[in-house]
Amino acid sequence: MTIRNDPEERFRRMTTEPVSRLIPALALPTIASMLVTALYNMADTYYVGRIDTSATAAVGIVFPLMSFIQMVGMTFGVGAGSPVSRLLGRKEVDQASRTVSTAFFTAAACGALITVFGELFLDPLMRAMGSTETILPYAREYGRFILLGAPFMAASFVMNVCLRSEGSAVLGMIGITTGAVINIVLDPIFMFTLGMGIKGAAIATVLSQLISFAILLSHYLMRRSALRLVPANFTLEPEMHREILKSGMPTFFRQGVASLAAVMLNAAAGGYGDTAIAGMTIVTRIMLFMSSVLIGFGQGFQPVAAFNYTAGRRDRVLRAFWFSVKVGTAGLLVFAATAWTFAPAFVRLFRDDPEVVRIGAFTLRAQCITMPLTAFIVMSNMMFQYIGQPWRASLLALSRQGLAFMPALLLLSRIFGLPGIQASQAVADLATFLLALPITAVTLGAMKQGV
Repeated sequence: MTIRNDPEERFRRMTTEPVSRLIPALALPTIASMLVTALYNMADTYYVGRIDTSATAAVGIVFPLMSFIQMVGMTFGVGAGSPVSRLLGRKEVDQASRTVSTAFFTAAACGALITVFGELFLDPLMRAMGSTETILPYAREYGRFILLGAPFMAASFVMNVCLRSEGSAVLGMIGITTGAVINIVLDPIFMFTLGMGIKGAAIATVLSQLISFAILLSHYLMRRSALRLVPANFTLEPEMHREILKSGMPTFFRQGVASLAAVMLNAAAGGYGDTAIAGMTIVTRIMLFMSSVLIGFGQGFQPVAAFNYTAGRRDRVLRAFWFSVKVGTAGLLVFAATAWTFAPAFVRLFRDDPEVVRIGAFTLRAQCITMPLTAFIVMSNMMFQYIGQPWRASLLALSRQGLAFMPALLLLSRIFGLPGIQASQAVADLATFLLALPITAVTLGAMKQGV
């Protein structure tokens, strides 16, 4: 569903339409775009896996870099998207346009800085992210081109999130999915037909990002969006930047900690050889596919929470939250059961190496045990972020792959070796769920009393 460029109609639908229809309608375009994005990430791993195990591992080495670029884009995107939803809930369209423009140009500038410094220190960067000497040639080739797309990737996330936050998720889906489909098509052409190898996979990814950027930008320039994205709307006002950073800080923590956790995981797995890094890389791609559905559904919930919380409809926020948790948990139960049953086959799709399959299948099954708990964690985090409680959101964001995962990884790897590394994420998910329960209960209780 796209809510047309009419603030009154947008407000009416967001505050009156049943949440059981509204959230799926808003979420489906986002789920579709995120699924296609996850598929092209998986396609990169699949095609690179046809080269050798070290090349497969290189995709995992560069993954924290891509997560870092995404962190920049999502920090400014969600940082703008949260106030944009609330501003539109108050019908302040001009201020919402200034917010999205400021976030867009700031994110693009930060992406450009990542490109410059990343290219200057490419080899030390790859080693710092866990590359071994056998993986380094592949990681260098892949990372060099990924860095070139950093400004466009970061700015695209801002546009996509803000389109979704105004209720125009279909427009964001068009840009993201078109680029992703082109990436999937170009991967085998560049890698094998043109003989470019892993460099071809990286070039295909960057080209697809440029196409997505152009399509997303066209929605603003052609006024399909309710917001105006123009340089004149950019501002250096400290209050504007404080608001964006305050709202985006949970995402910064979540994505930043995820990048650091991925580096630590690569470093820990590297002690057991390239096969261990390759196995972890494949499982990460599979779990990203799963989480893309959950996060996409949650992003359909977020603007509903923001609009109704601002409009004083706390009863609708409560209904929307529990609806999202129930649907998310049910979906994850199905996925976990399927992934547990077919874990070796899933890993073998990407790399038919017996040791990679053994390591990857055990890791995937360990994560399936606690997977359904993440629905409550993610929906709580997203609710806090969009109703103006960023510090609670930041605490949960930091916990899953920071306060919980990193200590679990360090401790369990020392005690149990590789099996401890493989079980670390499951242990961290359980700990974060136990933390989320009382924090979320307090907020929901306060909202219930205010109804």
